[in-house]
Amino acid sequence: MMFSSPWHYFTDPVLQAPTIGSILMCLASALIGVIVFLRRRSLLGEALSHASYPGVVISIFFIATFFPNARDAGPLVVMIGAFCTAVLGLWMIHKMERRLKVNNDAALCFVLSIFFGVGVLIASRLQFTHALWYKTVNVFLYGQAATMTDIHIYLYAGLALLILSSVFFLYHPLKITVFDPDYAKSVGVPFKLLETLLFLLLNLAIIIGIRSVGVVLMAGMLIAPAIAARQFSHRLKGVFGLAALFGAFSGFFGNYLSVELPQWGKNQGWEWKFTLPTGPMILLSASCICVISLFLAPKSGIVQRLLRRARFQRQCQAENLLKHLWKKGDRNFIAIRDLKAGSSYSSWRLFWMLFKLKREGWIDQKGKQIALTLDGWKRASHIVRLHRLWELYLVHLGQGVEKVHRSAEEMEHILTPDLEKELTELLDNPSEDPHRQPIPARERPL
Repeated sequence: MMFSSPWHYFTDPVLQAPTIGSILMCLASALIGVIVFLRRRSLLGEALSHASYPGVVISIFFIATFFPNARDAGPLVVMIGAFCTAVLGLWMIHKMERRLKVNNDAALCFVLSIFFGVGVLIASRLQFTHALWYKTVNVFLYGQAATMTDIHIYLYAGLALLILSSVFFLYHPLKITVFDPDYAKSVGVPFKLLETLLFLLLNLAIIIGIRSVGVVLMAGMLIAPAIAARQFSHRLKGVFGLAALFGAFSGFFGNYLSVELPQWGKNQGWEWKFTLPTGPMILLSASCICVISLFLAPKSGIVQRLLRRARFQRQCQAENLLKHLWKKGDRNFIAIRDLKAGSSYSSWRLFWMLFKLKREGWIDQKGKQIALTLDGWKRASHIVRLHRLWELYLVHLGQGVEKVHRSAEEMEHILTPDLEKELTELLDNPSEDPHRQPIPARERPL
């Protein structure tokens, strides 16, 4: 086989811990990322992940100086130190916003840069005094999921279970807090307690996650699955579920591709060797899912929006052509060449539009001549009616007669029956537009 079976990554003693640990970490991060994303605090994850870096470096410096042989206790001490500096960073952000009236983005950027700068400063000293321990610092800076062990599975499983339980049992208060904090306070939701819990879970997700994807990349792992999930659902439950699923897929494919792609290159006989670190591959997998979602989501994707825009443009062009035929004043057949001479459409575009109009039953065609059918005449009359109603409405609002035509050219294609009814009642069922042209009567009574 060109690539190994995915199941192999869940049974192999070496690959099992990094794969399962990464899946659980990404799932937990994605759930917290949904809340951060919907509250429009996406940069907070970036700030807190960088704020944890001094805690990592100070903890390693402390162990290297006083307990150089206590390597087993190192990860726990590092997480405690990272958690403390992350909480300190969060406290500073809060105080700068509330007490010093500093803008949110300025406070986040200030804390991010200051804390990360302090971490780099201490790490530069550690590089010369404890070179071996400095490599451990880089593990937390860039991530090293491939060296995870079974204990990390239990750690990430506990975090995922804690976050899942919090989301499940606090779903309704969370929903109110995320979308309308003021209303949450007014109905008695313990807003401050809930916000404290969310920040605590966010810090935990970041501190535990930096072991896999690193300080630099952790914010992307929080946000990318949430962005992807938001493209597919407008309900909070759906966004949570899809974000968790996308996060889990990212964790698996990051591990899978980081192993399989270099091996595939080796099998192809490439002379140069390359490695794909697991942490960046996890984030790249999440980013690919996010980009694909942004392009191909069925309702809000870029491709679907372009298709809707193209369909609407074709509809407008067809309706403009009907209106052009209607203004000829009768339903007699006219030559297509004469129609082309009076329009700006290319031969191919005109042929396609006539084909569509004929299929809709709005025109008849005999050889190279066309004429409106009865349905086509009614449709064109209705478009002209909407155009002239809107022109009269704009004049009613005080706009100059010479400025209303362009707006009406756009609005005639999107006015709904309800708006038409309101305009007719407001303008007292008018018979003429501002240019003294008759407004066609509606075929059906309002």
